[in-house]
Amino acid sequence: LQARFTSVVPDVRIWVDRENASPATELRAILAEHGLQGRRLGIELEAYGLTARKWKDVETALEGFAMLEDASDLVTRLRVVKSPAELAFIRRAAALTDEALAAAEATAGPGAFEGDILAAMQGAIYRGGGDDPANEQIIGSGPGALMCRYYTGRRHLDANDLLTLEFAGVYRHYHACLMRTFVIGKADPRVVDMHKAAVEALHAAEAALVP
Repeated sequence: LQARFTSVVPDVRIWVDRENASPATELRAILAEHGLQGRRLGIELEAYGLTARKWKDVETALEGFAMLEDASDLVTRLRVVKSPAELAFIRRAAALTDEALAAAEATAGPGAFEGDILAAMQGAIYRGGGDDPANEQIIGSGPGALMCRYYTGRRHLDANDLLTLEFAGVYRHYHACLMRTFVIGKADPRVVDMHKAAVEALHAAEAALVP
């Protein structure tokens, strides 16, 4: 059932994780079914799920069976061009991103709890039919406002604070990412100067981006 919603591949195999199971050996059998013995096969070496141990298992199982070649960028290149259905999913994801940002703006303020801000943002995405993001929704304030990485522990915003959010609206696993920094209370003059420099750099980049 899950495969029906997450894949357009018609040949879906159910993996049974049993004692002495050998995924690499089963892969070889599947490849043989498709008449791929002796052929040149691409493999995604730059893949998070292909650990060094699993790669060694695959390499051993397919030794003498087929010629393996690194094809890590093959699917990535193909996915650069989106179908009309994918574009619709991405636009919906972007709309959910906007809704999550609006929820953050409505929740943030002096004394606000970071957990409530995150809950409001993710709640907006869920209510809009969205999904969990591939990475954690990043929130930082106070000493961690400019860390721009996820860390555990939640705090209440100070009267004068910075709040940084890096998050994604997600729809059917398609992501639309956004990063925003809020000034809570009075802005530090250094932050104003940094913002001015960032805007100038952005305008310079836009001016340089020509055919």
